[in-house]
Amino acid sequence: MSHTSTSPIHTLRVATAPFSKAEGHFRGRAGIIPAALAPGFHATARHDLIYHGGRTLSDLKFFNFFVGGAAAWAASDIKNINTALAAAMTDAHLNNVVQQYFHTAITSEFLGSSVLAGAPPSTVSQGDVEALVTRLFTAGSLPHADLSITVFNFLLPSGTVLNDNAAVTAGAISASVESHDPVHHPLAKAIPKPDEADSGHGLGGYHGSVNIGSQTVYYAVGVYSERRADGTINGIPAFAEPWKNVVATFYHELVEARTDPDVAEANRTNNIKLVGWTSRQGEEIGDFPVFEARPLTAVFKEVPLTNGHGTVPIQLMYSNAVHGPEGPIARPH
Repeated sequence: MSHTSTSPIHTLRVATAPFSKAEGHFRGRAGIIPAALAPGFHATARHDLIYHGGRTLSDLKFFNFFVGGAAAWAASDIKNINTALAAAMTDAHLNNVVQQYFHTAITSEFLGSSVLAGAPPSTVSQGDVEALVTRLFTAGSLPHADLSITVFNFLLPSGTVLNDNAAVTAGAISASVESHDPVHHPLAKAIPKPDEADSGHGLGGYHGSVNIGSQTVYYAVGVYSERRADGTINGIPAFAEPWKNVVATFYHELVEARTDPDVAEANRTNNIKLVGWTSRQGEEIGDFPVFEARPLTAVFKEVPLTNGHGTVPIQLMYSNAVHGPEGPIARPH
C-alpha cells in the first residue's frame, strides 16, 4: 500500500549552471538555499543523499536519439558522444563512486543510436519530448529492450533551446527515425514563459518518465551546450568542445536516472516513496556538485579511463562517503 505525503514534493531532476536563472528557478521550487561561496568544496553532510524507498537501476541500459536530422550533426560528434558516454557509464573507477548507493554491483549497457530526421527545432519543451516518447512507443519504433531499466536519451542539435514547459506547444514539426521504421512526432516551436527555466538561462537537461497505459518509459533530454559566435550561451558550456558538454550532461542525467528513476512520477503523484536517493533539500546525485561549482571546471572534468584508453568528459557526482563531489576512485567505499 502506498502513501502520499501531505506537502508537495519538489525533487530536482535537472542539470543547471551555477548562479543561472535556471538554477534559481529549480532551487526556489525545491526550497533550496544556495550555500555560502568558498574556495573549493568543503565536506557538508547536510547535503548527503537519503534513500526514500523508490526504485533504483543497478543494471542500466540506454539508447541515444539524435534530434534534427543527419545534417544537424557532425558525424564526428555522434561518434565521439556515443563512444565517450558508453565508456564513462561502464568505467570501473567512476562507478566505484556510485556503487555506495547500491547493494549489488552496478552495470551499464549502451544499446546504440539513431538519428531522427527532420529540420532542427528552434525550441523543445518537456511536453514535446514526452509526446515524442509516446509516439515512438506507440509506433513500435523504440529499440527492443527491457523498458523497466532502459533510458532513451534525446540529444538536441546546435541552436535548439530546451525548456521545462509541460505543455505540448503549437507549430510542431515532424520527423522520422532514419535508421529503422519511420514514425512521425511533434517537436514544437515555442516561446518560453518569462518564469520558465530554459537552456538560454542555464538549463542543460533533465530526465523523467512517461506513463503509456501500464508501461513506464524513461527518458533524458539535453541540449548542445555551447558558446555561440554572437556571445550568447546555450546550456552549460563547461568544455570548449560542445560534444564534450553533451557527454557530461548525459552522464549527469543517466547517473541521476540510475539512482532516482521515478522522480517525475513522484512529483506528479506527490508520493515520496517513489523517490530513490536525494538530499533533504531535494537534490539528486549530480545537483549539489554543479550548483556549488566555482568555477564549473571544479566538477566538469576530463578523467582517465580505468582501462587506460584515453579520457572522458564527465561531471563529478555527490558522494556520501566524503560529503561532497568525488572523482574516480580505485575501490568502492
